[in-house]
Amino acid sequence: MTTMQSVYRSRRERVAEFIKSKGIAAVRFEDFEEARSPSVRYLCGHPGDAFLVIGADASSVLVPWDENMANKMASVDKILPYTSFGRRSESAMRSVLEIMNVPKGARVEFPESMSYPSYIEHVAALDDWDLVCEKGGTDTEVLAMRSVKDEVELEIYERASGLTNSLIAQLEDLVTSGGLKTELDVALFIEKEARAHGAERTGFETIAAGPGRSFGIHAFPSYGNGPIGTKGLSILDFGIVIEGYTSDVTMSFARGPLSPEQATMVDLVQAAYELGASACKPGVPAKDIAQAIDNFFAKSGFSMPHALGHGIGLEAHEAPGVNLRQENKAVLVPGNIITLEPGLYHPEFGGVRLENDVLITETGCRVLTNSKIVML
Repeated sequence: MTTMQSVYRSRRERVAEFIKSKGIAAVRFEDFEEARSPSVRYLCGHPGDAFLVIGADASSVLVPWDENMANKMASVDKILPYTSFGRRSESAMRSVLEIMNVPKGARVEFPESMSYPSYIEHVAALDDWDLVCEKGGTDTEVLAMRSVKDEVELEIYERASGLTNSLIAQLEDLVTSGGLKTELDVALFIEKEARAHGAERTGFETIAAGPGRSFGIHAFPSYGNGPIGTKGLSILDFGIVIEGYTSDVTMSFARGPLSPEQATMVDLVQAAYELGASACKPGVPAKDIAQAIDNFFAKSGFSMPHALGHGIGLEAHEAPGVNLRQENKAVLVPGNIITLEPGLYHPEFGGVRLENDVLITETGCRVLTNSKIVML
């Protein structure tokens, strides 16, 4: 058994123990165009367009749209091509439950993201079993698992952070020297260089906003052909994906002479970032860090219109949230990788944001990326 086969098997065994404790005989995860979930990849390695069923005995069956891709990338007990069932999910699911010897009348859990009409269709077609679909079930448990990175994931993040840092250094040099002049230049440079050095893709659509568009938290459109790095404040937000896992960083470029208001915004964001980073350690409620930054900005008469940060992993936004939501009970633990991204925005003066990826360790934290506010 290879290392990754062992990792996937171990993750599925944890899922099996959880569903067994809940009296569930089998659970289904799915990753289709209408309901994407990288938990399928997390649990078996298959990159998408499939559903995965895990039994309480940790047995596993994958039903992929692309059988060739599944044979190459997935690590499961059995693969059943979706096309063998006329692309009918209900028929495929019945065969899976029968192959796995799931007893008639047993509870089978479906993902909470499944639409109600689809759930009803499955209930009608699979009336030999007790189908359940509820919020806060096994999906939520796997999200919690994903929020604490294991050794394999941490090694991937070393590589993802290394490539991200290389891009950050090149972007600073090229924008400073005038080698990249437009938002389009910057966005296409990231796309080309990332893929040329082994990235699967960018983690999300790159946001490159020159001084005329940096007032928005997320510029719309995300980039155009306007100038970047010219007089005023520019924002560049990007991530790159290695083996499914994304980085997420934001650089800002400030070219003077800045107005007093712009200079104040830059200084406040830099100080807020340093305050947030110093507070990151195990046992600290994530909400407390967000509140500290909110209070810091308020003392100077400013307000940040978005969350301070979020977990990253197979998705750009994962648990734990670093925000002020009333329901946020997350406490940082070793293995969390979160973003810290304080930012301020003004319709006249533009915006500035600084974002890095931070690994929570046993004793504190380690900043994985080298993003910065570049003074031009």
